[in-house]
Amino acid sequence: MRTFTLPGTDIVAPNVVLGLMRIAEKSDDEIRELVRTARDAGITFVDHADVYGNEKHECERRFADAMQLTPAQRDEITIQTKCGIVREGPYFDFSYEHIMSSVEGSLRALRTDHVDVLLLHRPDALVEPDEVARAFDELEAAGKVRAFGVSNHTPMQIELLKRSVRQPLVANQLQLSVTHAALVAQGTAMNMVGVDQSTTRDGGGVLDYCRLHDITVQAWSPFQTGFFTGTFLGSPELPELNAVIDRLAAQYGVPPIAIATAWITRHPAQMQVVLGTTTPERVAGAAQGSDIPLTRAEWYELFRAAGHLVP
Repeated sequence: MRTFTLPGTDIVAPNVVLGLMRIAEKSDDEIRELVRTARDAGITFVDHADVYGNEKHECERRFADAMQLTPAQRDEITIQTKCGIVREGPYFDFSYEHIMSSVEGSLRALRTDHVDVLLLHRPDALVEPDEVARAFDELEAAGKVRAFGVSNHTPMQIELLKRSVRQPLVANQLQLSVTHAALVAQGTAMNMVGVDQSTTRDGGGVLDYCRLHDITVQAWSPFQTGFFTGTFLGSPELPELNAVIDRLAAQYGVPPIAIATAWITRHPAQMQVVLGTTTPERVAGAAQGSDIPLTRAEWYELFRAAGHLVP
């Protein structure tokens, strides 16, 4: 498992993350097996959010109930969570009061005195950067949050926050897979009239922005064809892509899911892949893609086979 120091922190992180948004209905034994499989593969970083589960903080609580971590075991795991979505609204809330309340709820649910990384989940159109800064300052001073970041934010939304927030924003969690690759694909078709791929859908170079500002991109839904439209792995609708994936999987001696992971981890932006599966075998398989050295030719072949234009 390839690791790196999360820029702006002293957190040593793997480039594959275990996402826990789907564990609400899992038994304690199933959750333990999932986390144990991830740990055995070198994944020591877990991703939560206050809205994951059927009720607020449910998945965080299920994780804590199942794992019963000792203080020493807690220190071996990097716990990331998110706040800002008010699902019953539905709306978004980056107010000081909501951030503080959400973090306190997460700490109680997770049975810990701190979270390692806190992300603002989806952009709040009514955000007041000074309120966010006030919350971040108090959470940092109290030792309740070690590092801060965002999710699904554009470069200008990040710049607006940075006007007031003094802590480095160390991560931006964004949807990315070989088939859902606007972050990458728009740049390869730059300035091509009449080509849909050249349309800017990422807020204006968000991937390059994050690289320039030492913000780690965390790729969520790394195996989804589109926006929650099902996985591309084994899909009869994408025979060319799966033929390339299967051939490379056989070549490297790994399962196909590892090649899908490797397409992301091969990118020089040093991204993290956030796994959403609750199947231990798929977690173990995906983890094998952490450091597969895809060549440029192989990376672009996958990119073309997924339907993207290489002019």
